[in-house]
Amino acid sequence: MQLLRLPLLLFWLCTAVCVQSQNHSEGFSVQEIPDSVWEKMQGKTWHPNPHVQREDLRYLKVLHWDYDERTHQGELVCNRLIADKLLAIFRELYAHHYPIQRIRLADDYDADDERQMEDNNTSCFCYRNVPDTKKLSYHARGLAIDINTRYNPYVRYRKDGSMIVQPANGKAYVDRRKPYRYKIVEGDLCHRLFLKHGFTWGGSWRTMKDYQHFEYHVK
Repeated sequence: MQLLRLPLLLFWLCTAVCVQSQNHSEGFSVQEIPDSVWEKMQGKTWHPNPHVQREDLRYLKVLHWDYDERTHQGELVCNRLIADKLLAIFRELYAHHYPIQRIRLADDYDADDERQMEDNNTSCFCYRNVPDTKKLSYHARGLAIDINTRYNPYVRYRKDGSMIVQPANGKAYVDRRKPYRYKIVEGDLCHRLFLKHGFTWGGSWRTMKDYQHFEYHVK
C-alpha cells in the first residue's frame, strides 16, 4: 500500500509546485510597499502629509503587452482601496493584448509628471496638486491612474482661446478624430473596464479633457 501511495504523493507534490510556478510566472501581484520601493519614493512621489501614509498604499506588479508583440513587466503604486480593481483590469487588458507601452514607477522620473508623460508612461500614485492649483490631485491619494499618457493628453483652453496641452509632445494627438496607436476612446476595452470597476474618465469632462486619466471616487 505504501508503494502505491508514493506515486500519488509525488503527483500531488509536482502539481503544487507547478501551480506555484504558474502563479509566480503570471507576473501579477499586490503587496504592501516593500522597503526598497518605499526608500525610492522618499522626496519624490511621497512627502510627509496628513492625507496618505505608507499603510494606505499598495505595490502592484502587472504584465502588459505592446505593439512589439512581447510581454513586459510593469510596476505601480496605488491606494489599497483600488489595488484589487487595478489588478483585475490589467489582467483583462493583458489577456486581450491591449497595448500599453510602459508601466514604471513615477519615481523613475523623479516624480516629474511632464517627463513621464512625454515618455508615454502609465502610472498611478504621486503626491502632488492638480497643476496650477492648490487642489490635491487624486493621484496624491493613489486613486487615479494615467494610461499611455503621450497619446492621450490633457487638454484645456484658456479664456483667450489658446490651448494648454500636457505633455507638450502630445499636441499631435489632441485631434481625437485621427487614428493612431495607444488612443483611448469611449467604448474601447480600457474605457469599459475602468468604468465597470467604478472609475470615471477624464475624456468625458466638459470644461477640459484628460484622455489618459481615470479616477476612483471613494463613497
